[in-house]
Amino acid sequence: MTAIKLDGELVASEIKNDLRTRIAALAERGITPGLGTILVGDDGPSHNYVAMKHRDSEDLGMQSREAVLPADSTQADIDAVVDEFNADPNVHAYIIQYPFPKPLDYEAALIRVDPAKDADGLHPVNLGKLVQGIDAPLACTPAGIQLLLAHYEVPIKGKHVVIVGRGLTIGRPLANLMALKRDMANAAVTVVHTGVDDIAQFTRSADILIAAAGAPRMIKADMVKPGAAVVAAGVSFEGPKLVSDVDDPVEEVAGWLSPRIGGVGPMTRTLLMANTVAAAERLAAS
Repeated sequence: MTAIKLDGELVASEIKNDLRTRIAALAERGITPGLGTILVGDDGPSHNYVAMKHRDSEDLGMQSREAVLPADSTQADIDAVVDEFNADPNVHAYIIQYPFPKPLDYEAALIRVDPAKDADGLHPVNLGKLVQGIDAPLACTPAGIQLLLAHYEVPIKGKHVVIVGRGLTIGRPLANLMALKRDMANAAVTVVHTGVDDIAQFTRSADILIAAAGAPRMIKADMVKPGAAVVAAGVSFEGPKLVSDVDDPVEEVAGWLSPRIGGVGPMTRTLLMANTVAAAERLAAS
């Protein structure tokens, strides 16, 4: 068996086509969706990731605003920029790039964000709405994973979804999203993490396995149920090399598999754009 590729680049391009139509409709009303980014410090991958977001924004015909603060910034410096973005009518939604240099408090900065401008879908207000099943900006990677699975008609309803990883950006919001009683969800969800003994006893029962622990190659072929859908959402670095949570031989066991590059990443960035366009549409309708 060779797994069907869950091609995030392909699905993201289709979503972008829809976004271009929506952006054009907003332009007719004199509105250009604006994405903002706040980056603190000198983390190389963060700088690269933010640059990709601005390229995506430009490609779609959106505007963007970038704030880059030095690593020795104070919490008050960050608060001041957050307040500026909250007040800027040209920034419809924005992100605060993680991680922060120590001892700065990322969570305190995130809470200060206007929930209506939360492009990442990670503000406590929006996560709370997710738990309640109320429409709100969704966390980008979980929403992207859900749409990727749906595009390839991977059965979700009533299936067993196992998520390896309990982080704020993927594991926790994805568990709530997949358990909701709605289309592309309504699954039985199990969340495990690297502190759990014998993770394989859980992963082998998964119809859909999402690896999001940031632990290189931790998901081995013998940990996967034959024919399962496997989403490689977690990555880490070994020197300059980007390494997936999913070991390469899993491709011979899984029914569907997202690639290390071109899988979840393009979906995450595209859903960030979608959250920004939706924020502009909400403002236009108010």
